[in-house]
Amino acid sequence: MMGPAHSLSGATAWLGVGAVAALTGHPMPWPVVLVGALICAGAALAPDLDHKAATISRAFGPISHGLCEIVDKLSYAAYKATRMPGDPRRSGGHRTLTHTWLWAVLIGAGTSVLAIVGGRWAVLAILFVHMVLAIEGLLWRAARGSSSDVLVWLLAATSAWILAGILDEPGKGADWLFSSPGLEYLWLGLPIILGALMHCLGDALTVSGCPILWPIPLGRRRWYPVGTPKGMRFRAGSWVEMKVLMPAFMLIGGVGCVVALNVV
Repeated sequence: MMGPAHSLSGATAWLGVGAVAALTGHPMPWPVVLVGALICAGAALAPDLDHKAATISRAFGPISHGLCEIVDKLSYAAYKATRMPGDPRRSGGHRTLTHTWLWAVLIGAGTSVLAIVGGRWAVLAILFVHMVLAIEGLLWRAARGSSSDVLVWLLAATSAWILAGILDEPGKGADWLFSSPGLEYLWLGLPIILGALMHCLGDALTVSGCPILWPIPLGRRRWYPVGTPKGMRFRAGSWVEMKVLMPAFMLIGGVGCVVALNVV
């Protein structure tokens, strides 16, 4: 999938979680619905840190571009070190390590620990990074081009500061899941895990599939490209993605938002 579809799928997934929470009698405060959807939208771009031409590689200028090159090399090294006889040889690390359930869980858990240990400034940094990615993914037409980067960063920084302030207000959501003092923001890792998994599931719909189950071996392969039946797969950026999946995500996300906020 392309970046916009990944981000939209992430936001839709969190709104779906919010809807389920509301239907089971444990509704999220509206700031958690909003912040979680934006973080999940941004996190759904993060697995492409192994791709130097991906949206995330351009999001933070030379910093993110250099990070993508490092992650690509690390992913390729992990592939070579753990491949089995049935896994083909390859020349790069795209769609390997960062496209697995284990990576999603570790990144989410690491984010939760950072939020707890680092306090408010760590929370602001987490929000800022994912606001930038959410803007780049969801508003990709407006955010396209290097001339808009500073504006995106300013908008993300302002949004992160305002949203963090709202979450800190009593009853607005910082402690919606973990109320123990000092652990309020432990939940921040959840939308990040969900966003990364939605990215993997989206890529599993495409012709290349996705090795989401690594390091669990399947037959003679450890990097088995899980996916739908080949006749149902499509190429990234095809009309199926743009004309079918993205409108479907918008519709489902809208319904999820309405239910999550108890509008109906």
